[in-house]
Amino acid sequence: MSSDHRKLTNLSRRTLIQGGLGVAGGVILPAGLFPVYAADKPAIGTWPEGSKGDTVNIGAAVPRTGAYAVQGEDELKGWQLAVEHINTNHELMKKLAPKINNGVNGKKVNLLAADSAAKPNQAVQEQQTFINQNKIILMTGSTSSAVAVALNKFAQREKVLYVAAISGSNDTTGKDCVRYGFRQNFYGETAANAIGPQLVKAYGKNRKAAFMTPDYTYGHTVTKSVNDYLTEKGGWTQVTNQVSPLGTQDFSQYLTNIANSGAEFIVNVNWGRDAVLSVQQAKQFGLTPAMKMVIPYQIPFLAKEAGPELMEGVFAATDYWWTLEDKYPLAKMFNEAFMKKFGYRPEWGAENAYVSFAHWARMVTEAGSFYPLDVIKQYEKGETIPSLLGDVRYRPEDHQCIRPVVIVRGKAVKDMKNKEDFWEVLEVLPGEPLMQKPDAFGCKLGDYT
Repeated sequence: MSSDHRKLTNLSRRTLIQGGLGVAGGVILPAGLFPVYAADKPAIGTWPEGSKGDTVNIGAAVPRTGAYAVQGEDELKGWQLAVEHINTNHELMKKLAPKINNGVNGKKVNLLAADSAAKPNQAVQEQQTFINQNKIILMTGSTSSAVAVALNKFAQREKVLYVAAISGSNDTTGKDCVRYGFRQNFYGETAANAIGPQLVKAYGKNRKAAFMTPDYTYGHTVTKSVNDYLTEKGGWTQVTNQVSPLGTQDFSQYLTNIANSGAEFIVNVNWGRDAVLSVQQAKQFGLTPAMKMVIPYQIPFLAKEAGPELMEGVFAATDYWWTLEDKYPLAKMFNEAFMKKFGYRPEWGAENAYVSFAHWARMVTEAGSFYPLDVIKQYEKGETIPSLLGDVRYRPEDHQCIRPVVIVRGKAVKDMKNKEDFWEVLEVLPGEPLMQKPDAFGCKLGDYT
């Protein structure tokens, strides 16, 4: 492929979203109007160039094609809504980040988005372009933890802040943590410690489980955490672990192995389109409902895509479910705003994206600065701050948000109150007891400069 053709391909793949309102173009406005930086601080990353104008840019490398495209689009909508709310002083955003004022630190926020296709190299290339061309001051975008880990390392190298989007691997804030990276959502260890007691309580001890694992950091760490819990606390046995490549279309060989394994349960760690196809094919093979299915890290839209009848009675862990609006007023505000703008109730990808941006806006405005070290140190204060599901905080040792995990169970179709009433919320578990000690997974944040 020629260099000119590559440029055209990249341009056709990239989408710029002005102010979160869907306007193409990503206009760069004159510099020097609202400088928020001190002359005595040395240049680092894209600072101070990226915050000299009256607009600051954020770059999202998010999957819009491939196995995780549906979830990527949901995340993107969450970011769009957050940017709109930051720039317009929306009541919900003011509750999460009280010091926003039609933007952050006197500047409007502009969201740029490009398709990562859930490929680490592509995500890094897109962010590099955003840095070069748009002087972005914040990066986001992942549904694959392989992308999250790659962008963690890239953020540390380039000294540009990164807030992970969806990333379930223990490693993202474990051995692959970085000073410039932060994660708001739950992950494998917290999912295992949340759903494990439910499974032992519902199904008893000394059961036999088959695992289905996508072959990358997310899959391997989630499987390890869930298996460790079930074997240590429940006496369960992993009779087989079927590891498949990301983007698998045909799961027949893996399901045949499970059928011959003597398993009573399928612990399905697949995600995105892989989860949908593996759930559907398990039913077609006759494995379910004779074997019970468990989804320790539920994908947004799983019930909608796979079919709600296949989710009946299935235990799953998640970040967020919209019916929590009955308990949490800020969740209700978010649901209403999202529904008004996009026409459906938000999934947890959108919730995670929105809250990640709201927390960033809070940190930047509390620090009164875009200087990366000031923002990092604001996060590292570990202060208690609001989310849609009550108060949370970020651990200074690994930059992981201590947040609740939601346990749900699939409803029977006859019990659904509306077309999006797929899950019954069983518990909302506080995050801290579910988490490992900060150094247990090898986190060493690295240097500030």
